[in-house]
This record gives sequence, C-alpha cells and structure tokens, in this order.
Amino acid sequence: MKSNFSHVLMLIGAILAFSPIVAVDYLLDAYVRYREKAITQQYVETTSSHINTSVMDGVAALRKVIAGSPSLCTPTFVTNAQTAIEASLNIKQFLVENRDGVQYCDAHGRMVVHSPVSQSLPVPGLTETITVVKFADMVMPALKISQTFSDTRQVSAFVPLLGHSEAALSATLQDAAMMRVTLTNGLPIVTIGDSAGFDRRASSTEYVSAQSYAGQFPIKVELAVPFAMVRAKYADLDAVFTILACIASAAFLLFSLNYVRRSRVPAFDLERAIERHEIKPYYQPVINLRTGELVGCEVLCRWEKRNGQVIMPGAFIDYAEVTGLAIPMTLSLMQQVRNDLGDLSRTLPNLKISINLFEGHFRDSGIVEDVQAIFGQSPISFRQLVFEITERRPLNNSMATTSVISGLHALGARLAMDDAGTGHSNLAYLATLGVDVIKIDRIFVDMIKPGTSQVPVLDGLIAMAKDLDCEIVAEGVETEEQALYLRARGVLHAQGYIFAPALRIGAFKELALALGLPAKSRIEADAAAATAA
Repeated sequence: MKSNFSHVLMLIGAILAFSPIVAVDYLLDAYVRYREKAITQQYVETTSSHINTSVMDGVAALRKVIAGSPSLCTPTFVTNAQTAIEASLNIKQFLVENRDGVQYCDAHGRMVVHSPVSQSLPVPGLTETITVVKFADMVMPALKISQTFSDTRQVSAFVPLLGHSEAALSATLQDAAMMRVTLTNGLPIVTIGDSAGFDRRASSTEYVSAQSYAGQFPIKVELAVPFAMVRAKYADLDAVFTILACIASAAFLLFSLNYVRRSRVPAFDLERAIERHEIKPYYQPVINLRTGELVGCEVLCRWEKRNGQVIMPGAFIDYAEVTGLAIPMTLSLMQQVRNDLGDLSRTLPNLKISINLFEGHFRDSGIVEDVQAIFGQSPISFRQLVFEITERRPLNNSMATTSVISGLHALGARLAMDDAGTGHSNLAYLATLGVDVIKIDRIFVDMIKPGTSQVPVLDGLIAMAKDLDCEIVAEGVETEEQALYLRARGVLHAQGYIFAPALRIGAFKELALALGLPAKSRIEADAAAATAA
C-alpha cells in the first residue's frame, strides 16, 4: 500500500515538475494582457480626463464672462472674453449669435469661421450644450459650448477637443495602435490609426483594448492594440522565464524523488480528528479599551492530538476548507462552545461570542438551521452570537449568500468582517452584506509605533467603519501605545496578546469572571462560589 502511494506521489511530482515549463507561455500571456490592459486603460483615462478638464474650463469661463457682462457685445463683454482667453490654455474664442447662426460679436472683432459636425447635445447636470465643430483652420475638431442668454441669443465658447494634433497623438501610441474619440451616440470625431480595426475587434480576441468617458460629457475615448504587437515586446522576458522554469522544474523533480524515497508520509487524518473532538475551541478575550471589562471572545481552534501534540490551525484550516471538512469542524466547535460557555453566558448576558465561518457555509442555508438547532435551547442566546467572515476570500453576491446572512440576522445574530483592509472590500460591498462589526487586521495595528501620531490607512479603515455605523474590533493589539492610539480614535474593543492569547476554557472562564463582572457582582459571585465549596 505504501509502495503504491509512493508511486502515486512520484507520478504527481513528475507532472508538477514539468508544469512550470508548460505554464510559462500561458502565465506570461496573462501577465502581458493584465499589464498592457492597465497601460491602455490609463492612456484612455488620461485622454478623457484632459477632454473633461478642457470642457469644464470652457464652461466655467463662459459662465464667468456672462456673469461679469451686464450686456452682450459691449466693451465690457469683449474685455471679459479676451481676459478669459488669455487666462486659459484651452479657450480659443467667444461668440454671440442668434438661433439662426447670425453672428453679433466675438472676442477679437472678426468673423468666427466654424461648421457643425454634430447636433447640439445636452449635458446632464449642466445648462450648457455642446456641439462638435470644425473651427477656423484647426485640424483637430473643437467643442462649441453654448449657453442661452435670451429667447433669441446664445453665447458660446470654443475649446479644442484635444490639445495636440493628430500627428502628435499618433507619436504617443504604440505601433499598430488605434485610437478613436466618438460621441456616445456613435458619431466618430477623431480616429487615429486603422479605423476599420475597431470593427474587426468584434470577431477577434487578439486585441488589448480599453475605453473611458469624459466625465459627464457624452464623449467616449477608445484605444486598441493588436495583442501580437504588445506580446512581441516581452520576448526577452519570455526567454528568461523559460530558463527559470526549466531550472525550477529540475529542482522540483529532484526534490520530489528524494522526498518519496526518504520519507514516510503520514495520513492527514483530519476527518477522524473531528469525529474524536480533537479539534478544540480556544477563546481569545475581547476587551473594552475604556473600562477594561471583558466584553466577548473569538472562538479559535487547536488540534490536540492524543499524544499531547498541539497543532496550530494554520496547518490544517486551508486543507479543511478545500476538502469540505470545515463544515463538520465548525459544527463540532459550535457544539463544544455551547457546552463550554452555557453557564458563563447566563452570568454574563452581554458576552459576545464570535465564531468563524467559511465561504462554503454560504452556499446554502444549512448553517442557519445548524445554528438554530445547536443554540436554540441553550443558555447562549442568538443575540450573543457573532459570525465572522474573512475579507481575504470575499463572498459571492448570490441568492444563497443573501439567504444565509438574512437568516442569521433574523435569528438575532450579528455578522463581522474579519481581516478588514486585507482584501478588496469597499463601502458598497460591506453595506450589501449587512456587516455589523468590522475587525481591523493586525497588520494595520502593527503600523502603530511608539511616537506615532497618525496612521492614514488605519484611520481610513476606522472612518469607513464609522460611516457604515459598524462596531469596531481591533485585532493583534500587543502594546500599550497601540491600545491608547485606538482608544483615542473611538475604537472601544480590542483583542491581542497585551490582554491574553487564545485560552483553554478553564483559563478563559477565570479571566471572564474576573473582568466581565462589575465589582459588586464579582463579590457576589465569589461568595456564591465559596458557599458552594
């Protein structure tokens, strides 16, 4: 049996050893797509931002000129228009005309030559309209920003669409790149490169492309580059990665052969450990930073083998989650928590008990039924339960997830976001989940050093939690400076080695009774314990 197992390991090792070589092209292609997509996106966002800035500059100048001119076409109006042009790099001309296009006056006292390329378009949130025009002898199209002054007249400012010529823009693009600026209704304004290339993208995946909009204005900027062209720039990197992959494959193959030959691989019998209740709950206290009282605990776990060896969760939690054993393991822990903390929950009715859940728990509503079955008839009330989810592995926004969260909330339990700040959560995501407690990860608490007066990232997380009206718990507090800094910023609850590590149930109960009761209640509890003795 062991021989067959060794052969299987050898085969797996051989397959894994050659996987880096096979994966080089795939991984490099993925890297190139990711990196070039970011570069392309940054380019179009910069271009669209320039257009937005230019137009907003024109809108602001137009409003200022109108506001500072009691009447149109007066010396005051002309002076104001000329001043605005001199103060701006974007504005080229001001024009007063009637609805039929008959010109009354402008900033320079000459006929303004322009012809419309598009219809006059409204802008959401603004009273002005914009029109794409050919202006004077400019090769680059311009935007005509117009504001109605009376029933018969309107005042317009002219700004170039882009501050560079097509030739100058083309020089900033990669070989074979295509850039197009259009109105959101599809009308093309500027096209650089192969104009037909944008149409070919629909039938091909061999393009890296991006698009961006000019703020609130109906203008879209698109950029596309053939993937083969950008991939060719990484030929040297491809060669280096291939050589490194060959070296890594050889080293891994030698290691695998040596490991199989010399080691006796023990069975990782986590399932049996769960059945034997060898996965034990440990309780890390949560302390009120203002009063010093114990207000709750987080349920952690340790694998206590029969030979006395204690295995930390980092050695088996990921395995449990991948194999699905995290589900029965959590059930076993909850049952032990019910038995361990039942009496203490009566004594401390405000004690909060945090239990970690995994992504697999949110695939169906079974966990809600399990919680109800385990704690329904126990001294631990549902309102004392807090279920933690980790931000490192965000939940899918599915019906099943929503059903589980709604079910836990309906029982009276609360939801906590663990490891806050280490993933990709934002206000919208957290608000959608209905998180009640934000637990700040220790990596941010560790940023508080002696003499530190400000930690912007940590302060931002605290502000985000307050915006969501969530309770805050700081994890990994190990120094007095950290505790004082957090308390000064309104963080009331914390856990960490400065207070206590994760404790077995006996030690936790002693600490909880010492710190969780007011002084009078502690005296009464001590007297009752002495009488019972």
